[in-house]
Amino acid sequence: MAKKTSSAKPGRKVIAQNRRVRHDYDVLDVFECGIVLVGSEVKSLREGKCQLKDSYVRIERGEAWLFGVHIPPYLHASGFGTHEPERTRKLLLHRREIEELRSRSQQESLTIVPTSVYFDKGHAKVDVALARGRKTYDKRRALAERDSKREAERAMRGHE
Repeated sequence: MAKKTSSAKPGRKVIAQNRRVRHDYDVLDVFECGIVLVGSEVKSLREGKCQLKDSYVRIERGEAWLFGVHIPPYLHASGFGTHEPERTRKLLLHRREIEELRSRSQQESLTIVPTSVYFDKGHAKVDVALARGRKTYDKRRALAERDSKREAERAMRGHE
C-alpha cells in the first residue's frame, strides 16, 4: 500500500526534507508513516527544527525504527520535559507494509531512508523511501541527463 506523496498537498506543512536521497539513491517506492514522539519533540518540530542528514530506517522484531534523525530539544522545556535529540523513534506502519519493507530490503539489497518530515492535519508524518544506492558514475549520468533535458526545454521555449 505504498503511497506516492508530494509536499504540495493542502493541510501539509513540511518541516524537513532530505534532498540527498534523490541524488544518492534511485527511489523505488515511498511509504507514508506516523512517528512516535514525546511532547517536546512535537513542539520542536512545530518550530521547524529537524535534520534528516545521515538518517535511516531499520526493521527490528517486526517494528520499523528511525535512526539518526536530529530533533533539537525544545527551548522552553526543562528537566523532565526534555528529550534526547538523536534517540531512535518508532514508525507507525501497517504490519503488511513493515513486512513488505523488510522482505524487499533484504531480497533486493535496498535501503530504507526517510525523505521528509511533515505535519498532515496536525499529525507528524514521515515519508520513507525504499531505494537502491547509486554509484558515483550513475550520479554523474543522472546529472548529465537532467542538464541535457533542461537545455532541450530552454531551446524549445526559445523557438516558440
